[in-house]
Amino acid sequence: MTWLLLLIVLVVLAGGWWGWPLAAVLFGSRAIDDKTSALGKIAELMRAHDITPAEVAAVYRDPTLISTAAPKRSSGEIARTLSIYLGAIFILAGIGTYIGMFWNRMGSVMRIVVTLGVGYALLVVLVSALHEKKFPGLVLPLTLATAFMLTSGWFVFIDEVFPRGDDWRLAALAVFGTMAIHQGLLFRQYALSVLAFTTLCFVYAFLSVGLDLLDVPAGFSAIMLGASLLLVASGLEKSPQRSLAEFAYLVALCWLNAGLFDRVAIAAAADWAALLTGASVMSAAYGLHKDGRQLRLSGLGYLIGSALAYSGLFDLLRQTPVELLYFAVTAAMLYACVWLQSRALLLTTVLAMLSFIGYFTAEHFVDSLGWPISLVLMGVAFIGFGTLAMQIKRQI
Repeated sequence: MTWLLLLIVLVVLAGGWWGWPLAAVLFGSRAIDDKTSALGKIAELMRAHDITPAEVAAVYRDPTLISTAAPKRSSGEIARTLSIYLGAIFILAGIGTYIGMFWNRMGSVMRIVVTLGVGYALLVVLVSALHEKKFPGLVLPLTLATAFMLTSGWFVFIDEVFPRGDDWRLAALAVFGTMAIHQGLLFRQYALSVLAFTTLCFVYAFLSVGLDLLDVPAGFSAIMLGASLLLVASGLEKSPQRSLAEFAYLVALCWLNAGLFDRVAIAAAADWAALLTGASVMSAAYGLHKDGRQLRLSGLGYLIGSALAYSGLFDLLRQTPVELLYFAVTAAMLYACVWLQSRALLLTTVLAMLSFIGYFTAEHFVDSLGWPISLVLMGVAFIGFGTLAMQIKRQI
């Protein structure tokens, strides 16, 4: 029990300290319907796009400084770009078809050439495109294709050279480590967001396999990797690759909270795991909300965190002498919804209250006419109380 109390304190403190959001794209934490919310959104956009107050002031004084007309592209440029894309697609399709058709007939050397060799050929083309800066539209697909072919090629190389290897983790460790060095060197030279993305993917794949090789439990591994990626995401927010920060937060918090849920479920029970994980996510969402950072993330943090917390709390209190405490908690959270102006939190809170009322009715007031009438009368009383409070506030 002492260990469980310490874990609860750790979860709450860590949630507030690191800002554990569960990344979001669907819900905003606040509606932009007042001056304070608008200023917060403007400040976030300025930080995200590296806009200075002087630039805003200049555009505010003279809106014509913003050029809204898109640059006109010539038909020849469009045709050239289209031809390049089609050519790249047909080349990759031809290579893939050839490998699929004749793979079983190839010898070891040929298999390595058509995978690893093609990967390094694509790497040469990628470096050339990055150095010449003539085809920026090709950099993203070319980077991903190069990374895929090189990774596949190195796995084929290891399988052909060491056919009797019995531990796939050693092969994966070697491949992911090699690819992390590859992409890291490219990122150091050209500092593009797509190269930062591939570098992080291979680094964390290497770390994940390494922890598994050291027999670290999956839950602890997820917590360590998620916490470290949180620090990386925080650094990305202040770097030219800030466009990756939101996605990094998404992966980091899913990773970390999955590990937290796993360890608490093993130590206690699934309902405690849901409650504690939900509380940590909600505390993180609140921290981001108050800090004005990653406002889109806090909405889904409230949504997922409250859903987890409500479900865990319901399982703990159901069919106990204090089950009405659940309704009291949701009523208190309803106040928090109004104060925070969070539509996501309001949605889960309303659903939790309605679900509990339905459960309580089925358990204690089956075929009772007085109960639904009482609910309606209480609803009318609350609406009347709210209307009266608003009138008194206007008169003060």
